[in-house]
Amino acid sequence: MKEYKVVSVKLGFKNRNQKLEDTLNQYAREGWVVSHVAQSAYFIVFERNKNR
Repeated sequence: MKEYKVVSVKLGFKNRNQKLEDTLNQYAREGWVVSHVAQSAYFIVFERNKNR
């Protein structure tokens, strides 16, 4: 079974790429994998196995 997490990313104007990379790496360390990125709304959907 999978579980999902929706994250709203607030990047600001400075260091946008670094902030996005830090967010992705933070969730990857917790076992989350990117499932979908909504380009216009800055939402990222992560998924992982629930029984890991």
